[in-house]
Amino acid sequence: MLTSISPIDGRYAKYTKPLAPYFSEAASMKYKILMECEYLIALSQTPGLGVRKLNTKEITLLRKLYENFSPKDAETISQIELKGYKDIKATNHDFKAIEYLIKDKLKATTLKDRVEWIHFGLTTWDATHFAYALMISESLRNVYTPSLEKIINILNRLAKQSANVAMLARTHGQPASPTTFGKEIKVFASRLEKQLNILRNIRISVKLNGATGNYNALAAAYPKINWVKFSEKFTQQINKQRETNFETNLITTQIEPYDSFIEIFDCLRRINAILIGFNQDIWRYISDEWIAQKPVAGEVGSSTMPHKINPWFLENSEGNLATANALFEMFARKLPISRLQRDLSDSTVLRSVGVAFGHSLIGFAYLNNQLGRISVNRNQVLKDLNAHPEVIAEAIQTILRREGAVMPYEKLKELTRGKQVTLADIQKFIDELDVSVKVKKELKTFTPANYTGLAKKLANL
Repeated sequence: MLTSISPIDGRYAKYTKPLAPYFSEAASMKYKILMECEYLIALSQTPGLGVRKLNTKEITLLRKLYENFSPKDAETISQIELKGYKDIKATNHDFKAIEYLIKDKLKATTLKDRVEWIHFGLTTWDATHFAYALMISESLRNVYTPSLEKIINILNRLAKQSANVAMLARTHGQPASPTTFGKEIKVFASRLEKQLNILRNIRISVKLNGATGNYNALAAAYPKINWVKFSEKFTQQINKQRETNFETNLITTQIEPYDSFIEIFDCLRRINAILIGFNQDIWRYISDEWIAQKPVAGEVGSSTMPHKINPWFLENSEGNLATANALFEMFARKLPISRLQRDLSDSTVLRSVGVAFGHSLIGFAYLNNQLGRISVNRNQVLKDLNAHPEVIAEAIQTILRREGAVMPYEKLKELTRGKQVTLADIQKFIDELDVSVKVKKELKTFTPANYTGLAKKLANL
């Protein structure tokens, strides 16, 4: 770990380890084997093809090739690609090495006469795209979404706990109509929930139509087979088996154009952007001493200033989320573009998808660490709120408008804008207004602490 070049496999490996079963090189090999084995099973279940129907034992045998995929298997594939293995010369082609491993494992079984049906009529990217679709879909379901849900649950809990903690709002960095801590936290929780709902409903497109997207080889070998229907049926079988939400893209070149991948990446980028904004707001609240940080015995805040508790968890989270977004943005620019019917530049780019997921996961982890160490400093929040009684000017001028008073906005502007006023100054202003005693009493009920509108209710939604 200490010799890793990438921090996601080194310093931060404890946070990214759950992604290894989906985005490591070995995982990529495993998912491609899964695709090839399920494809052969599907061929065997299609009437009119030359491949005989496989029995239950043979189907189990094929599925065990990916279910029991081992580090030794991964090493063998690498050896086939780079050095050669047994009587197989080095392929210098990663997917062909996978095909040869499958054939090598089957040649001593009852499927030895069926090995040439492995990868029959396909191009590498038919299987590879399906593999990436599975890697992305299953990592979202099993790792990413639970991690994000944990943050959302914490934020919703904090929103309820601080729903009635009145605080000074700032628009353009200046004192504005009061809000509550809970409602401001709820804003972020609500935004994340909306994006998560969008993410869950994105359908990933997959392809199974050959070298240039026309089923050329398959149609040449078996022109009477409805290959369009076959590919759609195969997608549905994968959906049922793996609990995925794929749809077949029938109109492609050699590659599926990744538009659905980009929908996912853009959604993940928006989620990260929301969390970056949250990190920055909480960082500011800590700086203003509205949020206190809990000291942890033995920890060092500054190497030279002993008193400090730095909000570095937030800063680390922000940096990792920004790094992830830089990759997601690059994916969105690069992946949908391919020269003519295909170039290979997408292949190497896709190998970094797990890196973007990794930095996102690290960002989530550090934010969770910070959230476990904070509490609202209610006394300081109230002190700073009460230092700005001018924020109730909005309420006063609005009620005066209701009562038909002449130019109330301008009068409050004259009283408060660019000036330091007290609550006593405002109450004196109210006493001098040409309105009824009842209205004056109503106006005097407003304080910075109680002028929070429906914030408490909104925080509890």
